[in-house]
Amino acid sequence: MDKVAASAAEAVADITDGASLAVGGFGLAGIPWFLIEALLEQGAGDLTVVSNNCGVDGAGLGLLLEERRITRVIASYVGENKEFARQYLAGELTVELTPQGTLAERMRAGGAGVGAFFTPTGVGTMVAEGGLPWRYHPDGSVALASPAKEVRTFGGREMVLEESIVTDVALVRAAVADRAGNCRFHASARNFNMPAAMAGRLTIVEAEQVVEVGAIDPDDVHLPGVFVQRVVALTPEQAAHKEIEKRTTRPRTEESA
Repeated sequence: MDKVAASAAEAVADITDGASLAVGGFGLAGIPWFLIEALLEQGAGDLTVVSNNCGVDGAGLGLLLEERRITRVIASYVGENKEFARQYLAGELTVELTPQGTLAERMRAGGAGVGAFFTPTGVGTMVAEGGLPWRYHPDGSVALASPAKEVRTFGGREMVLEESIVTDVALVRAAVADRAGNCRFHASARNFNMPAAMAGRLTIVEAEQVVEVGAIDPDDVHLPGVFVQRVVALTPEQAAHKEIEKRTTRPRTEESA
């Protein structure tokens, strides 16, 4: 089955207001830049976003935040986005902070058909005991806090129950995809793109390179095409578009030159 869409705009055209999205990316590595931009142009709002982070100011999911298109975020790290912090503290955004490994497993488990699982991560903290501020009132008081979760003992170790995540749509970026949706990711871009892709009922992949079925060795397939419904082929210029979250440099010396 050929899953290649004509454009990013066509691929996201049927995403509706109120949809939930799992979005790949680790920091700024592996972000589906052009699917996000197409969704920005498309206009859907009141979105729930599940992602490791929520982009940065002026880039990635930060663009949707600035346009007030996101109302709820489930994430593990949000420290590089000033507008995100402002909306959260002003009571404009609901935020469910989740330990990073737990978030990845909640999405993977959702894609695997597992309803919930127990993990030791978060036991003895507000993650398990409840009380994490999910949303504030404009005056700074807590409007909505996280509930307490079930804790049980397995093998002598306490563990907390975490529910899996399934979203309406997943937006991910692959280094290589074939026309049937089998995907290969590059390095750290694999961290959250793979579980995010599994979590979506409708998964859309933007691929830096699209190849014919069979061109990817079976041992190199990170995500089977059964999890993917649409593939968007990027142009060489789009495929080369990659940003650096924090650029660290030092003066070039004569020896290094």
